Amino acid sequence: MSDNGIFAVDELARAVPLVPVRPVVRAGPGAVAAEAVSRGWWGKRAVDVTLGIVLVLVTLPVFVIIAIVIKATSSGPVLFRQRRVGRGGKDFPMLKFRTMHTGSEEKLRSDPALHELFVQGSHKIPSHLDPRITRVGRVLRRLSLDEMPQLLNVVLGHMSIVGPRPVERSQLLRDYGDYQTTYTAMRPGLTGLWQVSGRSTVQFPERALLDCHYLERCGPWTDAKILLRTPVAVFTGLGAD
Repeated sequence: MSDNGIFAVDELARAVPLVPVRPVVRAGPGAVAAEAVSRGWWGKRAVDVTLGIVLVLVTLPVFVIIAIVIKATSSGPVLFRQRRVGRGGKDFPMLKFRTMHTGSEEKLRSDPALHELFVQGSHKIPSHLDPRITRVGRVLRRLSLDEMPQLLNVVLGHMSIVGPRPVERSQLLRDYGDYQTTYTAMRPGLTGLWQVSGRSTVQFPERALLDCHYLERCGPWTDAKILLRTPVAVFTGLGAD
């Protein structure tokens, strides 16, 4: 980010005029959400539902195979549910394929060194340093297949196909600062500008600035470009950890 507050984001930022990044403060989530909709596009939810249902049906065989492999290689449920913050600041149960051993949350809370590594890493621990992750889980994370169940979150209205990645409330309070209402103005996304711009290699506050940039340019063309770049990011492992 330059001294005048202009933030450029990889090829996507170069494809559209640069815009000033303006943190939204002293405004309620409802007001920010209304402003985001007026600058965005009204058909976004319809596209989310249609594309979400199609993708659920197309990927159902893969979903079943992954579920069988998880059950066969480690004890515990197939799906992992965790509370994340959604649009308007409301919590929702985000779904993922379970990639960790059972009791991983308790292990994190009971191990001060591990928890400190978790906090310092923006609520994430590098896979090769995280003893909680199963062998199958490492593969699923590498290919982002653990995120597949979030298609159900999209269909249910908790998430969007494209948007900021969903975060826990503690992370929203700790890492977003004055940008919290920018985050809560939108439904969190299955993919987004952060994922195609480096994922784990992009930390805060740059990650929050990416959300601001997306909010400024939210629209069908922006979403299409992000979707087209997502497979490349997934299959090349760009920033995956």
